Amino acid sequence: MNIAHLLLGSSQEFRDHVALARGGTAHLSYRDLWRKASVMSTYLRARFGLVPGDRVAFALANCVEAIEVMYAIWHAGLCAVPMNAKLHAKEFAFILENSGAKICFVTPDLATTIAEAAKEAPALKEIIDVTTRPYALMAVSDPSPMADCAPEDPAWLFYTSGTTGRPKGATLTHRNLLAMTLNYYADVDRPVAGGSMVHAAPISHGSGLWNFPMLARGVVQVFPESGKYDVAETVELMNRWPDCSIFLAPTMVKRLVEHPAAGDLRPGALRLITYGGAPMYVSDLKRAMGALGNVLCQLYGQGESPMTITHLSREIHALSDHPRWEARLASAGVADTCVEVRVVDETGQSLPAGEVGEIIVKGDTVMSGYWNNPEATARSLRKGWLWTGDVGAFDQDGFLTLKDRSKDMIISGGSNIYPREIEDVLNLHPGVAECSVVGRPHAEWGEEVVAFVVARPGTALTAAELDRLCLDNIARFKRPKDYRFIEALPKNNYGKILKTELRALL
Repeated sequence: MNIAHLLLGSSQEFRDHVALARGGTAHLSYRDLWRKASVMSTYLRARFGLVPGDRVAFALANCVEAIEVMYAIWHAGLCAVPMNAKLHAKEFAFILENSGAKICFVTPDLATTIAEAAKEAPALKEIIDVTTRPYALMAVSDPSPMADCAPEDPAWLFYTSGTTGRPKGATLTHRNLLAMTLNYYADVDRPVAGGSMVHAAPISHGSGLWNFPMLARGVVQVFPESGKYDVAETVELMNRWPDCSIFLAPTMVKRLVEHPAAGDLRPGALRLITYGGAPMYVSDLKRAMGALGNVLCQLYGQGESPMTITHLSREIHALSDHPRWEARLASAGVADTCVEVRVVDETGQSLPAGEVGEIIVKGDTVMSGYWNNPEATARSLRKGWLWTGDVGAFDQDGFLTLKDRSKDMIISGGSNIYPREIEDVLNLHPGVAECSVVGRPHAEWGEEVVAFVVARPGTALTAAELDRLCLDNIARFKRPKDYRFIEALPKNNYGKILKTELRALL
């Protein structure tokens, strides 16, 4: 079962519908997208000698070529390795080397960065700029038959940093992606052919994962010409391509509501906003509902169980006369149809309503494991259950409220930031004796990164030099926004740093 069968079905049922649009202009119909992906897959196998199971990476600003590339990869029986376009060259290098990717597709803005990263990835054969002639020539050939894939074959490697600071490739199979797609129809929405989805959030993450349920229903997938989230441009595209679904982080929802262009939305332009990736303040949620109407659906998931752990539907959002309405708005909703969700103690015993424990999940959306990382796989997958590392509690009605996210993880602007990764970089400085990174609440971004630093005796550290060190090693959005220099880090009797006390200092 190859996930590319979704495109085959749509190329038959919705053959003349627009499949992809660049800004306000139609790019390819479903029939033409199917043919292009098929021809490109011929090229991948014949020109580069790729065989089923080989990995193909891409680092792309949001663009129509992202969908073309993905379905060419799957049509050929290969495994896609999407990479966040905001990553640092060293982070790209690790993913390319760890995945063993043979090819990497790029947009021009990332070509130089990926070329630098490729020096550390010996398996990489070629970098292909999707705006160049070599990419255009990939569509000049004959279509080839779709590769047969087993449901458990890897289809998507989702690299997500762990608390150790080293990225881990959550291996998502064809079965995982199909289960996620069907769950969208069960719990989120069933879009209508001829509707649209605007990809304003990164295609390598949540927005890209929503491509499957959209494509299978004949929806046009629209890519902003800017390649990024611009509120005025997004509103213009919603009006141009109405009945629009969109995935946004909470901070992006807030920016939409507060922007004057939101008043230009025409009736019927906006169908649904799915939001997730970070908590959303109830006050901001109420404001969004007041400004946009009943168009919001929350999801809670992880890269290891993509977009599918719990959800808070439009119907629940609308039940303002319920006595626990505000508490429900503050929750992550109820368990998805396709999974089992439990809150457990350290031994794996389920806890009663109201008691806080670790959230675990089981179902066909849960990854097969971490790529080439059996130790991490054994820690996270136990007897078929994914131990999320997230802490929460169910109420008596089955609504799950998150109490903490992956222990000390920071979520800023919808992006996951792991303190250990930043601490490892700061500790590279010879003048740093100790450091600890925590999140500080931020009105727009949800949280921002703050580093507490202890300097070695006789060393005069400055925030500027530590900032430079971070910019040289990790993505810009991960670097601390504030450096606090203190004499000693608070610790317990076992020498463990007390991050709760550091947060209290903020």
